[in-house]
This record gives sequence, C-alpha cells and structure tokens, in this order.
Amino acid sequence: MTSTQVRVPLMARAVPFLPLGLIAALGATLAYVVRLPCRTGGWNDQVTTYTNFCYTDIYPLYFDRELATQNPYFAHVPFDKQVEYPVVLGEVMQVISWIARALEVDKVAQAVRFYDLTVILLGICLVIGVLLMAAVAGPTRRWDALWYAISPAVVLAAYINWDLVAGALSMGMLLAWGRRRQVLAGVLLGLAIATKFYPLMFVGALFLLTLRTARWRPFLVTMAAAAGTWIVVNAPFMIFAWEGWRRFYVFSQERGVDWGSPWLFFQNKGWPILGESDVSTLGMVSLGVLCLGIAVLTLAAPRRPRLAQICFLALAAFMMTNKVWSPQFVLWLVPFAVLARPNWKPLALWQLAEIWYFAAIWLYLLSQPPLSRNDLGIGDDTYFTAVWGRIITIGIMMAFVVRDILRPDKDVVRQADIDDQVGGVFDDARDRFTLVSVGR
Repeated sequence: MTSTQVRVPLMARAVPFLPLGLIAALGATLAYVVRLPCRTGGWNDQVTTYTNFCYTDIYPLYFDRELATQNPYFAHVPFDKQVEYPVVLGEVMQVISWIARALEVDKVAQAVRFYDLTVILLGICLVIGVLLMAAVAGPTRRWDALWYAISPAVVLAAYINWDLVAGALSMGMLLAWGRRRQVLAGVLLGLAIATKFYPLMFVGALFLLTLRTARWRPFLVTMAAAAGTWIVVNAPFMIFAWEGWRRFYVFSQERGVDWGSPWLFFQNKGWPILGESDVSTLGMVSLGVLCLGIAVLTLAAPRRPRLAQICFLALAAFMMTNKVWSPQFVLWLVPFAVLARPNWKPLALWQLAEIWYFAAIWLYLLSQPPLSRNDLGIGDDTYFTAVWGRIITIGIMMAFVVRDILRPDKDVVRQADIDDQVGGVFDDARDRFTLVSVGR
C-alpha cells in the first residue's frame, strides 16, 4: 500500500450494508409470522395447515425421522425413515435436536423448540446470504439484494425446509471466487454441495468460463478444495453409517415424479412419450440438452458471459427438468436470477407466479387423498396453471439473459462499465478458446 492509499475503516465499509441486514431481518421475521397459525397448534391438523398456508417440513420431521431419540444416519429405523438430506443438513438437524432435548422434556414441546431454533438459524442464514449477495453485486448494484431480503416469494418459502443454509454457502462461494480466494471458494462450494445438491451446477459454469479463458489453475485449485471438503465431511458417515448416508442418493434416484414438476403435468394428462417414459431418463436427457445449449452459448457468445449469468441458466435448467419442484426451490434461484439480470419487470412477473404456486400447491393438496376436501381445494387444471406459470416466467427470464449474452450492450450490469462483478480471474480476461475461433 502506497502512502497515498488510505484503507477505509471496517465500520465505514459496513455502514452501507446495515440497512440491507435490517431489512433481511425484517424478511426473516415476516416469514416467522406467516407460519404462526401452525406454530400455535395448526400443525396437528393437515386441513388447518394447508388452509393457513403455513406448512413446513421442520416440525413433522422431528418426529418422523426420530430426531427426538436418535441421531441422523446412525438411527436404527427403517431405511425410508432415515434423514433424506446430505450430511451438512443432517448434522444441523442433529445439533438443534440436541439443544431442543436439553431445553424441553416433553416431545411435543421439543418439536416446537426444534422449529423455533431452526428458524433462528435459517433467519441468520437469510441475513448472511443477503449481505453476501450485496457484496457480490458490488457498490453499483448493492440494493438488488433486496429481492432476496424481502420479496414475497422468499418470505413465504423461507421456512419450509433448510434451503437457506445452502443459499448462504453459495453466496459465500461466489464472493470468495470474486475476490480470488480460490481455496475458500472451493471449501464453501464443497460444503454447499454437502448441504443441498443444486450447487453442483455451478461447477459446470466455472468450467465453461475456464475453458473460454484458459484460467485453469484457479479452477483446478477450487475444484480440489471443493472435492477435498466434500470428502472430509462425508467420509465419516460413508464409513460408519453407510445405510443412513446413502439414503439421500437412493431417494433422489428412485423418487418418482412429484409436485411442481412439469413431468407431473405430462403424466396427469397422459401425453405420449413425455407422460409415459421413465422420468429419470427424461429428466437427465432434457437437462443434458439444455446444458449443451448453455455450453454452446458460453463458448460462441461475442463476449464472455458473466459468471452469474451462466450459474442462473444452469440452475434454472436443473429446476425445470427435475422430478420435483418444491415451493422452497425459489430460494435457490432468487439471488442468481437477480445477479444475472436485475431488471424488475420480469423478476416481478416471476415472483407473482411463485406466489400463485405457493397458494396453489396447498389448495391442491386439500383436494387430494387422503383429505379429498374438494370444497376447500382446487382441481388439476387450476393447479397446473401455477406449475406452468413458474416455468413460463423463468423461461422468459432465461430468454432475456440469453439476449444479454448475445448482445452485451443490453446487459444492465455491464452498462455501469463493469465486466464481471463476481468473475474473479475471469474479470476482464482475454478469450483463449471460442467456437468462433475454432471455425476460422
């Protein structure tokens, strides 16, 4: 540091982030309020749970996965009652269940305490994720993080499951990569993949941009750190609790088509091929086709795409072709969608579609067995309008991102004289390999 350079004090650098942190805390609080009808007893009645739109996996899994008495992965329970999540989430559940058991004697009181403590953790993860996203976006787009902090879809979905933990780790990985801390980025990526599997899609995004720029050493260092972290975290359970550890992978492979997936629509309507073939095969093939398209786009674009753009396209492709598309998956996509294209109109349209789906899934479940409350719920056709509403609005956002990649002058982020705010070694990097150069 030269004598003319002055390092800004930490407190001064933190001040711009304080309002965002407070708004994120407000979003976390509102998410808790949304589920108060269940928190005060509604969980004991499925009809009440669905009509109040306050379902969560957190409370029932405390009982259904024997967290009140046993440890995840090591539990002596039938295979289908093992915790069906990667190990980081399983151990988060374990630690919180220990605390709940220490604080309460009655099992019902323990489950409520387990929910409250989990919500506190998830609320903290939301605040951290928002602050990290603001840092990733940079000073010119810092306030875009408000979409993650307090958008209605985030508030509604925040506490359905433990997805916000993976969200904070993913944002941390992006920030570390953007600051050229490759080992830290790899560690956080490995932890994120060991929490929820969707961050694996970011490996492909990093690989494609590495292929275009030939910045292989940072990529390989990050991948080595990610693989090493994943192995260190998973190895003890693979060795000492193999059956419990593999539950997540068996469940993911054998799971049939489920709520929210477009494949459910095709099956429900009896479409030839799309509604009759093996969903696992269809999903993998369709994801492969979309990823191939993303690869061609990345390597053929006139200017190297931004990392957030490729991450968003890859993640959206994964969600649209998956066998299940739960309401909380919106938490995966919001920060990447905003970083990829912070234009409020398509984002707002998508958020409306997510809100409609959030209401539709619970109303649809009311009309399905075993409840079969047609007087309270909605039918197939109404429900599938919500399914396709999400697909179409995300497809619109993907189309705009593709347009921005093909016409970089339309990219609102780059209009601020920025190349790639989270690119790290890709920022302002020269092209070393493109499909155009191969064709010459």
